[in-house]
Amino acid sequence: MGLGDKIQNKSEEVVGKAKEATGKATNDRSLQAEGVKDQAAANAKQAGEKAKDAFKDATDNK
Repeated sequence: MGLGDKIQNKSEEVVGKAKEATGKATNDRSLQAEGVKDQAAANAKQAGEKAKDAFKDATDNK
C-alpha cells in the first residue's frame, strides 16, 4: 500500500469518526450514520490494500 493511500484512508476514517461524534452530539442520526458508513468504507479500503500487500509480499519471496 502506498503512503498516499494509507494517509487518504486514515483521513477518511478520521472524518467518519468526527461525523459520527458530531451526529451523536447534535442528535442527528443521519450524520451519525454517514460517519459510521465512512469509517466502514475506509476500513474496507485498508483491508483490501493490506491483502494486496500480503499477496505481493508472498509472490516476491518466491
